[in-house]
Amino acid sequence: MNIIKYRNLFFVLSLLIIIPGVVALSIWGLRLGIDFAGGTLWEIKFTDAQKDSQQISASDVKNLIGAQGAEVSSAANTTDQSTIIRMVPTDETKINEIRDKLRESYGQTEDARLETVGPVISKELTKKAATAVGISIVAIVTYVTWAFRKVAKPASPLAFGVCTIIALIHDVIVVVGIFALLGHFFGIEVDSLFITALLTVLGFSVHDTIVVFDRVRENLKKYDDSSFEEVVNHSIVQTLARSFNTSLTVLFVLLALLLFGGESTKNFILALLIGVISGTYSSIFNASPLLVVWNKLITGKKKFTAS
Repeated sequence: MNIIKYRNLFFVLSLLIIIPGVVALSIWGLRLGIDFAGGTLWEIKFTDAQKDSQQISASDVKNLIGAQGAEVSSAANTTDQSTIIRMVPTDETKINEIRDKLRESYGQTEDARLETVGPVISKELTKKAATAVGISIVAIVTYVTWAFRKVAKPASPLAFGVCTIIALIHDVIVVVGIFALLGHFFGIEVDSLFITALLTVLGFSVHDTIVVFDRVRENLKKYDDSSFEEVVNHSIVQTLARSFNTSLTVLFVLLALLLFGGESTKNFILALLIGVISGTYSSIFNASPLLVVWNKLITGKKKFTAS
């Protein structure tokens, strides 16, 4: 099996996956949850309506709350006969007034979720989230470069670090781009759990990449009479089954959580699911072939300089 031979095809496939997400991100951006945008998120369960198996219209609830002087940005029904309201930061006094009006109109209600985040806190969270992702990426590339510092020639430890980081950036762009599309077309928001998912994806992806790279390092010593391209391809084939088996066990768990887990964690699980698939793909079909491309560029440059 010659995977490296078709590396350009894998690179094109990655671009085809990335470009729609990048376009969506540049045009629409991410649909930010209250953690980053600020505001009040209120999930209201209409217990009397549940007993009668009725679904209260989200637009009616939005109009009623708006009539009380609260600025509502969105309202949506959930599958368990409740309504999620997102509005500007609202104090407890106003919430109580709205709650009384809702009970007058629709009977007994219950707060499934009520969260308020001010604009100052949301900006701080956004800054900390971006910093966390940035520091993680820098720390990973530094560690990988150091860990492979004694790799046999013609490989370069810097190449291992740079190729790892390109694969990680690929995974981040895939997850963020898909969520930009989901946010625009399906109203899916990103919150602090989304950042947790991104950091988890980075850790999983780099683990999978290092498994392949470590085998490349071992095989460079074992097959010193083979070309660098042959060594890398042989290393991918040797670790292919292990990578797929590891990823599949994780995917089965995530699918079960996505299908049967709670509503509040579904976006988090979805981000992990996309990231694990992307991380497995990029470790095998992007990071390792990039090592070969790097080696060819460096070798070609040396030959050109020598001539």
